Amino acid sequence: MNLQTKIPIQKETRNEIDYNANVLLLGSCFSENIGSKFSYYKFQVTKNPFGILFHPKAIETFITNVINKKEYSIEDVVYQNERWHCFDAHSSLSTLDKNELLNNLNSIILSSEKKLTTASHIVITLGTSWVYRFIETDTIVANCHKIPQKKFLKELLTVSEVSENLDAITTLIRTVNKKAAIIFTVSPVRHLKDGFTENQLSKSHLIAGIHQVINPRNSTHYFPSFEIMMDELRDYRFYKEDMIHPNKTAINYIWEKFLDTWFSEDSKITMQEIEAIQKGIAHKPFNENSDQHQQFLKNLETKKEKITQSFPFIQF
Repeated sequence: MNLQTKIPIQKETRNEIDYNANVLLLGSCFSENIGSKFSYYKFQVTKNPFGILFHPKAIETFITNVINKKEYSIEDVVYQNERWHCFDAHSSLSTLDKNELLNNLNSIILSSEKKLTTASHIVITLGTSWVYRFIETDTIVANCHKIPQKKFLKELLTVSEVSENLDAITTLIRTVNKKAAIIFTVSPVRHLKDGFTENQLSKSHLIAGIHQVINPRNSTHYFPSFEIMMDELRDYRFYKEDMIHPNKTAINYIWEKFLDTWFSEDSKITMQEIEAIQKGIAHKPFNENSDQHQQFLKNLETKKEKITQSFPFIQF
């Protein structure tokens, strides 16, 4: 008896992810979850240089500014709740000192240019079609930074606007990186503060917009994170206590699907070796001075050396 409907996903064979890959992840908080998996298994990965970016316009703005080498100035930051913020970046980058924020933003822009141009895979996770427009400057922001809502207009990007944003993102990336595989996905995290119906409408605009721009022959792809969560994992036991965010089991499940779709077989073998090392590092002995534990540590160092000889960029 089959108690689950499976979403068929075609395995990628032309541009698989291996340990020579350089992966750039941009987008919603689900990018953070998947990015943590990449980091755990010691891939060359960069995740959300400007912090979490929820909607496609924010990602387009970031990529545009990276390619144009934008230099942020005092006009680009605002002061709120005793901290300095930038409307283009997440609050995790906000600081007490405006010069520190500006230095950080400009440093990230420069380092991200190299990441963008050398990436072999760019994974973009979209969270919502709802955006906020700062009335004073008539610009759509990436984050409101808890500035009073009366200073913003809330808007829903149309399907056409979403596809235009994504088409611009793809075109911009191709001006500096013609070979990277671009993988779009929709975050399974539900934005219920917008409303139940409004969240579904938002996600539908993202999905429809993505499917207007993807083309595997142009190395632009779609991975069904949202559909896996909604269909294969349609049970609240796969959610955290807030009943909104996927829990660890769900994240691991979607990660395994992504692994099966995009990763090379050789990389999976190396991942198993690295996981054994990671578990060894996390192991807490009953007796640190015992001969048995000392031998365990020696064996662990041997395993580390074997990995670092094959992949010098890996550090434990």
